[in-house]
Amino acid sequence: MKDLGEARRLLGMKIERDRVKERVSLTQKAYLQKVLQNFLIDDEAKSVGSLLASHFKLSARLSPKTVDDREYMSHIPYPNAFGSLMYVMVCTRPELSQAMSKLSRYIHEPGKGH
Repeated sequence: MKDLGEARRLLGMKIERDRVKERVSLTQKAYLQKVLQNFLIDDEAKSVGSLLASHFKLSARLSPKTVDDREYMSHIPYPNAFGSLMYVMVCTRPELSQAMSKLSRYIHEPGKGH
């Protein structure tokens, strides 16, 4: 057995240590960049401070009603993107849980508004 030194990565998460402040943190920045690339979201995408504003209401009325809407949504890998974000939420980003909880209700028939 040989000593490889301090761990720098664990299950795709980067381990960052600040010995002065005695802090350890995990980041999934590289994984999130890969997720954005996989789902064709460019680096210029607008970020938001609050994930789900209080005025933001989701409902089944936003689900596709016409054949054209269903066809459009069938080309979007909504469940795959959702699963990727669930992994991030569980590992390092618990603040995603509220938004993910609301969106999970529409995983089977998402609309453009979801």
